[in-house]
Amino acid sequence: MSDSTFDFGPQARVIARLAEGIPDERLGDGTPCPDYALRHLLGHVLGLSVAFRDAARKDLGATTDTSPATALPDIGSGWRAELPKALDELAEAWRDPAAWTGMTRAGGVDLPGAVAAAVAADELVIHGWDLARVTGQTYAPDPAALQASYDFLFAATADPSRGGGIFGPVVAVPEDAPLLDRAVGLSGRDPGWKP
Repeated sequence: MSDSTFDFGPQARVIARLAEGIPDERLGDGTPCPDYALRHLLGHVLGLSVAFRDAARKDLGATTDTSPATALPDIGSGWRAELPKALDELAEAWRDPAAWTGMTRAGGVDLPGAVAAAVAADELVIHGWDLARVTGQTYAPDPAALQASYDFLFAATADPSRGGGIFGPVVAVPEDAPLLDRAVGLSGRDPGWKP
């Protein structure tokens, strides 16, 4: 994985734009995450934005200690205001150089700050792809976040003790495919997935 820092702001804005384009009547639609309807995926993105904001701040507690598998995430009535706010706060928290150093926690797992940043980038990039695919919106992730996501997934899938994938079996994608497709495949998703 790369040791360089980057600004989460551009990818956070991409996610906020995608969420803004989701009509209420689509919230029950299925997603590439088999257990999540669109509303649950949005709830997951909201929750992880708060958790990784707090991980960057080293503000450890309930938001950073809870595993994402604890309960099915969902959105409340105020999600349209809450999600962009949480994304902005996540981006701002990671602008502090101290966020990238030392140890922190996310999802109940202790990890170095730079690794937490890579996980956060991966979550935002891959779930951005999920949101775009479900809703038919165009998707151009921030190049720095995409590279961090790919590097994280590549490193994680190169570890044979993990069984070939951290989110599911790796989907084979040609080596000359676009970087986003290669990251999506490493995440256990088929880049050709359609609703």
